[in-house]
Amino acid sequence: MTALKKYQRLESPGLWRETPEAQRREVIVAFGDTSLVLSDPRTAIALSHWSLPAVRRINPGATPALYAPDETELETLEIEDATMTGAIETVRGAVARARARPGRLRSVLWGGGALILGAVVVFWLPEALIAQTAAMVPMAKRVEIGRMALADVTKLTGLPCAEPLGVEAAAQLSQRVLGAGGGQILIVPEGVTQAASLPGELILLNRAVVEQADGPEVAAGFALAERSRALAQDPLVPLLEHAGLLSTVRLLTTGFLPEGAVDGYAREFLVTPPAPLPDEPLLAVFEAAGVSSAPYAYALDPTGETTLGLIEADPMRGKTPTPLLPDGDWISLQAICQG
Repeated sequence: MTALKKYQRLESPGLWRETPEAQRREVIVAFGDTSLVLSDPRTAIALSHWSLPAVRRINPGATPALYAPDETELETLEIEDATMTGAIETVRGAVARARARPGRLRSVLWGGGALILGAVVVFWLPEALIAQTAAMVPMAKRVEIGRMALADVTKLTGLPCAEPLGVEAAAQLSQRVLGAGGGQILIVPEGVTQAASLPGELILLNRAVVEQADGPEVAAGFALAERSRALAQDPLVPLLEHAGLLSTVRLLTTGFLPEGAVDGYAREFLVTPPAPLPDEPLLAVFEAAGVSSAPYAYALDPTGETTLGLIEADPMRGKTPTPLLPDGDWISLQAICQG
């Protein structure tokens, strides 16, 4: 979108609320290629990505401006900076003018994709098209695609373990560590080495991560690491690379992946090693969540030699952290695959 070019270096402060129940927190708002990137001002860690064409103004004409990333309006962002507000309104206006007719779905997949398709196919490399499409997919569609991929992955891993009390405990751990709506932890019987992420904030953990650990800190650590990895490297990108260019174009223009587009993805997904994560930003994530990093570090390397930074700089060292799960729930989580 040409409307983005003059704003590529624009940043401003903002107040972000992840859920209606959450407290507002200060963030730095920056224009990405096709998204607003919300980052922690202290650590510079990306906390959320909003598709620019999908951004909604909740309080037109009011000050400070209040925005949401989609029609659910569960997540909100308050901005006082007039320059940033003007930039967002410019992009929103460009998207509104690009719509072919009133009444179409306001999702960016339908709003602008067909109009830019010709130029994209002619001038962009397939990799750029895939990255652009992934950045424009809203969360509801990501969840749908993630569930499609999960159905393929579970052909090799087995279905997620489903002992009822264990499932409830996993949900409690997800909310405690990742926050409401921050991700879903699923325990699978095999196939995943330790942990992996699918689109839609699905985090898969091997059953050994809970069955062989002394407490929930190891599972919590892998969940935090996977969420950080997914924010840094969108898990939708490799899935669309597998689906191929034609399927990606179909998603961009219609909002749907063709039937069978993700078939066979599991074979690539399960053998791809996780991208490394720098210690410093990962430690900040552990500190913000109130989770000790040492158990996770020793789970990665029992000798501690390659994960010494996570062990020595454990943000919970010398502190008494709030328990991640009551003992009874931890026992249920360990037995989640025995139902």
